[in-house]
Amino acid sequence: MSTTPAIDRLSPSQAGRRRLLSALALGPVALAAPSLHARTFPDGKPVRLIVPFPAGGGVDLLARPLAPALSEALGVPVLIENIGGASGRIGTQRVAQAAADGHTLLLTNDTLVAADAVAEGAPLLPHLKPVTLTISSCNLFITHPKSGITDPASYRRQLQESKGQLTIGVPGWGTAHHLTSAALNHQLGVSAKYVPYRGGAPLIQDLLNGTLTAGVVTMAAALAHIQAGTLVGIAVTSKTRAAALPSVPTLDESIAPGFTHKTWQGILAPAGTPDALVARLHAAIGQALKNPRVLEVLPSQGFDAEGLPGTDFGALLSGSLRNFETVVKATNIQATQG
Repeated sequence: MSTTPAIDRLSPSQAGRRRLLSALALGPVALAAPSLHARTFPDGKPVRLIVPFPAGGGVDLLARPLAPALSEALGVPVLIENIGGASGRIGTQRVAQAAADGHTLLLTNDTLVAADAVAEGAPLLPHLKPVTLTISSCNLFITHPKSGITDPASYRRQLQESKGQLTIGVPGWGTAHHLTSAALNHQLGVSAKYVPYRGGAPLIQDLLNGTLTAGVVTMAAALAHIQAGTLVGIAVTSKTRAAALPSVPTLDESIAPGFTHKTWQGILAPAGTPDALVARLHAAIGQALKNPRVLEVLPSQGFDAEGLPGTDFGALLSGSLRNFETVVKATNIQATQG
C-alpha cells in the first residue's frame, strides 16, 4: 500500500487534483460546483445519466457502480437521475428531448423497445442514438416462500388451476418483463392477471409482503432476496442456468422447451448527438466497464459485460423490436389495457 505525500509537497497541478478528489467525495452538490475547472468532455459540464426507472431496480443496480467509473473516464461528474413512470417512457422522453451535446444520456434496458412495440403513440427509439450496449443478463420469475410455488412445474400448475386469476407483478405495463411473461403464457396455453408497477423495487416489496403471487424482474433486482431466502427463484429466461443462481432452472430445460430471452442494458443519447461525441462516450463507457470496481460488481449481480458499439447496439435494438412486435401481435396486448 502506497502513502500519499503531504499536501504542502504537492505541485500546483497535484494540489488541484487533490481538491477535485475531495469534491468528488462530497456527493452530487460538490460535483456540480463551479470550482470544477478541469474542462474535459468537451466543456467540463456534468453528465446526467437518466435511469427511467425507480431506484433499486436492475438498471439502477448497474448505474450505481458505472457512474463513478464513467466519471473517471470522462473527467467530469456523472450524476444519476431516476425518472420512473409509464414503463420507462417518461425518463426516456426526457432524454429524447434533451440537447444533443452528449451531456444527457439514457441507461435503460430492453423495455425501451418493448414499450415502443406496445405504445399507441409515436415511438421513442427514432429520437435516440445508440452509444454502447453495456451488459446482458436474464429475466427471473420469482415468488414468495408461502405461495406454494417451488419450481417451474408448480408455477405452471398454479397458472392452470387459477384460470387466469394468478397475480403476476411486472415493472410496468408493456415492459420487456411483461412481454416475456405473456409470451411464456402463450406458449403454455394459460393466462394470468398482470399487476404493473413503477419499476422492480416496489414489485419486490409487495412480493415480500405476500400481496402478489409471482413477479418477473431483471435477475439483479431480486438476487439478494433469493440468496437470503426471503424470495424464491422459479426460473431464469437464459439458455443456460445463471452462474449467480445455479440452483434455479431455466424455462427451456423445464416447462417451456426452446423458450429463452436474453435481456440487456445499454446507453443511448439524443438522436442528433454528433458522431465524434458518441465515439468519445463509447470509448469512456468501455473503459468504465473495465474498471476493477465495476468488474467486481457485475458477476455478483448476474451481469455480463458487453461493450458493443452503437452500430452493433442499433442492430440489436431493431431485432429486439421485431421480436416484441411479434409477441404483441400474438398475445393482443394493447397499451390501453394497462
